[in-house]
Amino acid sequence: MMRQTLFPVVSLLAASVMLAGCGSDAGDSLATRPATKPEVLTAQVVNPNAGKGQGPLTRAQVSTKSGEILILEPDGSVTTMRLDSPGGRDAFAVTQADLAAVSRTGAGAGAAAPAVMRASRRGPTAQQVALDEFAQRTRPALPEWRAGTEIDPSVFLGSTISGLSPESRGDLVEVTVNLRQGVDADIAFSYATCALAGWAKSNGAAYARHIRTLQQQRDGKLLVGAAFTLSKTRPMGLRVMETNETLRECRARGIPAA
Repeated sequence: MMRQTLFPVVSLLAASVMLAGCGSDAGDSLATRPATKPEVLTAQVVNPNAGKGQGPLTRAQVSTKSGEILILEPDGSVTTMRLDSPGGRDAFAVTQADLAAVSRTGAGAGAAAPAVMRASRRGPTAQQVALDEFAQRTRPALPEWRAGTEIDPSVFLGSTISGLSPESRGDLVEVTVNLRQGVDADIAFSYATCALAGWAKSNGAAYARHIRTLQQQRDGKLLVGAAFTLSKTRPMGLRVMETNETLRECRARGIPAA
């Protein structure tokens, strides 16, 4: 269903179409089958929030088989609701002002009966809900430390950064850091992130998105390998490093950056 307005409006004509299909003249044969119900109905609907240059009427299509309203939001996402759900019933709230708008445009007795989704009943779009849920799952580049955490510089034993695969063209890198055994996992990951931030600053990478982190014990040391993708613009990700901001935080915490 396509619309120009920010507030989707839909109409349902199933009842009128079924009645029209079942009607017959007195002379028709009893063997005559009624017209097949169409899969999609098209109707004129009221656009109560039409902007400048837009008419108060628009057109919509509604499925007669799915039992659902499929709303194409202005951001390209699709919101789905059942016709018999509270949200579906609320969607078809028609006011006298809405009906008057149809009369003013010349919709006569044979015109499609409009049903309006009022703006006051519309919540966030499906995309906005997804983005909000995603934002709640995101984490800062450096883990938040417990109050009173102190850093011993001697736990940091060196770092290296290398491309993870020849096909990545340098966009996918792995940070390998060595630390003394027994170091807190958050401090270990922070060390890897700070090492990457220092390297990224020297190589013109403004952002890095965390992919995965592996760690193991070797020769009495803690070995951590963290993979990141580099980019010049901020990527989508649950943990994204902004180079300059991360470097400032690393200095404040006393973590070395390569």
